[in-house]
Amino acid sequence: MPTLHEKVAIITGSSRGIGAETALTLARAGARVVINYLQNRQAADDVCLTITQEGGKCIAVQADVSKSADVRRLFATTIEHFGKIDILVNSAGILIFKQIAEFTDEEFDRILDINLKSIFYTLREASQCLADNGRIINISSTVTRLMLPKYGAYAASKGAVEQLSRILAREVGDRGITVNTVSPGPVFTDMFRADKTEEDFQRMAAMSSLGRIGEVDDIAQIVLFLASDAARWVTGQDVGANGGMI
Repeated sequence: MPTLHEKVAIITGSSRGIGAETALTLARAGARVVINYLQNRQAADDVCLTITQEGGKCIAVQADVSKSADVRRLFATTIEHFGKIDILVNSAGILIFKQIAEFTDEEFDRILDINLKSIFYTLREASQCLADNGRIINISSTVTRLMLPKYGAYAASKGAVEQLSRILAREVGDRGITVNTVSPGPVFTDMFRADKTEEDFQRMAAMSSLGRIGEVDDIAQIVLFLASDAARWVTGQDVGANGGMI
């Protein structure tokens, strides 16, 4: 397993799903972890409790990362508590599953606020606060490469995240900081399971070359690699983590 001994990692949206599993995985590799959550304090505390029971170090910080003031507070709290920031993983995100014609202005704004503006705000802060040789990993999605009805707004927000990541990789590369995205296919999370039937699951599993739907650990292990020194020569890239869906 790659080691992240004494590294400090912020993982946004890490009270559940891919974010929570990523926090656990980085902590087990030696990182000191900041769990970020919006509303569910109990879920964040549960992740922190698991980390501390396993001998790791963790704090939970409430912050709405779609608001720039909250992002500044999240970074400042991390530095105040741990003294530095080495790793940023952006896992916060939402999916509104509708055809473009059905979207309200408010729903589209919400997608952009959480899936795109939050990334911009955290990247802007990280570009100023992250330690040299740091790591930034943004969670995108395989849907940016597919023409799936009802995923239009979601795919647009994630496509923008990928381009932001590539450009930031050039802007901070002289400090040894790498910036990459990971694009999962279908992964068993609460967000993915919502409004889907068993037939939907079977159909999506059949789209994978490996014949199954992904698990959160499949994604967390890729994030761990990108966060480690082993990935020091990988930057400005998108890693498709979809079991050979495309």
